[in-house]
Amino acid sequence: MAQQVRGVVAPGKNEPVRVETVIVPDPGPGEAVVRVQACGVCHTDLHYKQGGINDDFPFLLGHEAAGVVESVGPDVTEVTPGDFVILNWRAVCGSCRACRRGRPWYCFDTHNATRKMTLEDGTELSAALGIGAFAEKTLVAAGQCTKVDPSVAPAVAGLLGCGVMAGIGAAVNTGAVGRGDTVAVIGCGGVGDAAIVGSRLAGAARIIAVDIDDRKLETARSMGATHTVNSSTTDPVEAVRELTGGFGADVVIEAVGRPETYRQAFYARDLAGTVVLVGVPTPDMKLELPLLDVFGRGGALKSSWYGDCLPSRDFPMLIDLHQQGRIDLGAFVTETIGLGDVEKAFARMHEGDVLRSVVVL
Repeated sequence: MAQQVRGVVAPGKNEPVRVETVIVPDPGPGEAVVRVQACGVCHTDLHYKQGGINDDFPFLLGHEAAGVVESVGPDVTEVTPGDFVILNWRAVCGSCRACRRGRPWYCFDTHNATRKMTLEDGTELSAALGIGAFAEKTLVAAGQCTKVDPSVAPAVAGLLGCGVMAGIGAAVNTGAVGRGDTVAVIGCGGVGDAAIVGSRLAGAARIIAVDIDDRKLETARSMGATHTVNSSTTDPVEAVRELTGGFGADVVIEAVGRPETYRQAFYARDLAGTVVLVGVPTPDMKLELPLLDVFGRGGALKSSWYGDCLPSRDFPMLIDLHQQGRIDLGAFVTETIGLGDVEKAFARMHEGDVLRSVVVL
């Protein structure tokens, strides 16, 4: 039987979000209904509200979430009611060419629930990243649910559903940061700070945080950065080179998603070094680089999709590391809020003093 819940809906481009009654249908084959316990406010949700992803309004926002499986549809074997799960937005198919090659983190046919959540008048909602978790309950594909240790706080666990996993994975999975490496991270929001945490976890010897906000740089130090560069007053390329013996960093992680910061990343790396783009650009952005420089500097230019993570592998591992005290996922939670506070949380993103506002239900 369909259920009525409260959820945060973006009705139109740049319109204020509002809490609406959302109809959640029973799960169909391969689907699950999850009672959401916490969901982080991610910049991607703001992109949806601004029309920067697509124009399939109205959107049911929220995707960095953890909760408890309430019910499952036919043919579901991954989870059972009562399981504590983190939601992910790349449920792998297991049969595409990437999955068959043993690279499921590149799955080219990820999927979401096929049934639609709606408003009371029957208007279909587009769930952000196929999740829509600024709601008391949500409908997802069962493969979007990853079981983890239920003793971890939901507000902490949910952050692995997007930004924290993207940053840690950009360092550990995509960038393959190794022991003794030098790493520069450009952009020290939640994703950039997670990349710093991942670099430290991987054994990097020197981690250089680059941002235009001194408050963010101070937070980056608390996350494990060994050096900081304020790029509003200092040339970041020259600063990174100076801090790396004149060579540049082995791995540079760009967590902003802008052409100018990507160019900085490109030239701040050592010869044969690696650039990882994990910041998400908008469709109108263009990049120009001298092709001779691309050839002559060698190395690798990579894009990191969701930290190239495999949720079934990476989520439980990172929760275990958090429980052991080896990483502090709780440090990313700046404040906890209610469903009615999401619009204010979007405004706080621009103030530079919040890593994550987390909606707790």
